[in-house]
Amino acid sequence: MNRLSVIIPLYNRAAFIGQALKSLLDQSDAFDLSIIVVNDGSTDDGPEIVEKLMVSHPSISMISTPNQGVTKARNVGLAAVPADAEFFSFLDSDDISPPGRFSADLAEFDSNPDIQFTYGRMTLTDQLGDDGEPTPGARTVTVRGVSLCAGLYRRNLIDSVGNFDESLEQSEDTDYLLRLFESGVQHVLTQTICVYYRRHEGNMTVNSKVAMRNFMLAIKKSLARRKANPAVAMPENLFDFNALIEMRNG
Repeated sequence: MNRLSVIIPLYNRAAFIGQALKSLLDQSDAFDLSIIVVNDGSTDDGPEIVEKLMVSHPSISMISTPNQGVTKARNVGLAAVPADAEFFSFLDSDDISPPGRFSADLAEFDSNPDIQFTYGRMTLTDQLGDDGEPTPGARTVTVRGVSLCAGLYRRNLIDSVGNFDESLEQSEDTDYLLRLFESGVQHVLTQTICVYYRRHEGNMTVNSKVAMRNFMLAIKKSLARRKANPAVAMPENLFDFNALIEMRNG
């Protein structure tokens, strides 16, 4: 059975973390799952919710640190992935991992042992029901967007790609994914819907000025790497930015 570690940064998401964890636990019969929650100095009841679930679900562990921001929290999670894990991925604490998400993409590795990661799609929605599914009438769009949760990665990439860039307050995910695709390792773009991204007022990207500044920094870093090494190539039209912009402005 495949061994998979999923990293969840947690900061003041008591309203959502239980549902996020349940969405992973509901899939755990298909693989050997470990969930690494990095409590980034939460001041609400989120850590207590995690601790209660840990009693009956030993696959969940939690690391608590002072509040340092999501980028450092992700690096804490990377450092905690067990050496004998075969794969790792991410889930944000306010999002949902759809049923069968990991089984679908693990099958890609079984059919092609040379691939190093898969990258699928995400559904953005402004309303999720108690069952973790977008509710009837919710505004949704499914795209190949920027989301670490859309990827399923072999454990060895932690060493070859390196840590998240802690100079970035946001868009650390964009930078990481760009470095991953720039590395040229073999991968498969799947049609799997890998995450239900919950749009709400607490999303970090609501602060558009901070989000745009960090996003442009991540793009600038990528352009500089490609200029320094013209052999580095990116897949064309990888991210569906137009659909993301329409969803945001609609």
